[in-house]
This record gives sequence, C-alpha cells and structure tokens, in this order.
Amino acid sequence: QVQLVESGGGLVQPGGSLRLSCAASGSIFTISRMGWYRQAPGMERELVARITSTGSAYYKDSVQGRFSISRDNAKSTVYLQMNSLKPEDTAVYYCNLAIFNRTWSQYWGQGTQVTVSS
Repeated sequence: QVQLVESGGGLVQPGGSLRLSCAASGSIFTISRMGWYRQAPGMERELVARITSTGSAYYKDSVQGRFSISRDNAKSTVYLQMNSLKPEDTAVYYCNLAIFNRTWSQYWGQGTQVTVSS
C-alpha cells in the first residue's frame, strides 16, 4: 500500500506565495516522475509542473517563472513553490507520482485547495 499526503494549501492574496508538499509512504521501491496537477471548478484537471527522477522539470506556460517544482528523494516528497500567485491559479492541487512497488503505478494525493483572492 502507498499513501500520499498533501499539505500547504490555503488562502493567499494576489502576489503572495505558497509551498505545497506531497509525501509518499508505504511500500515504495522507487519513484520516477513526480508532478502537480490542478483542477478549477468546471474545468478539467491540468498538468502544472512535473519533475523526472534526474531533476528535469516541465512547467505549464502560465506558471513558468512563478512556480518551481523540486523533490527530495530521501523523503519521497515533492514540493511546489508558488510565487506571484494570481486569482487564476485558484484550484484544487493534486500531486501525482509514478511509483514502482511490484509494478509501476500512478498514485494521486487527496488534493489541497489553493485560493488566491483579495
């Protein structure tokens, strides 16, 4: 069994910052790709940022330069540092990890609400 626990969401004013964390625990042999997705009301879930096992990162165009994804392999944790937040960043944020136990599987966090509003 693998569990993902997210933390760090909340309410922030435009221009503010938040840092999301997603920690994996349980039967984990190795983790390859780690990513953050978000889903706003009435919208489809979309990829925000992703980082490979070698540290190569991808960002959605609208967050490039404002968000930074990182990982701590020793802690099986992925982070999303979000700066210069805008109201359009408001969404539920989900982490997604590709984990090898007996086979490769994708796991989702429970989601954490990020609200950017004055």
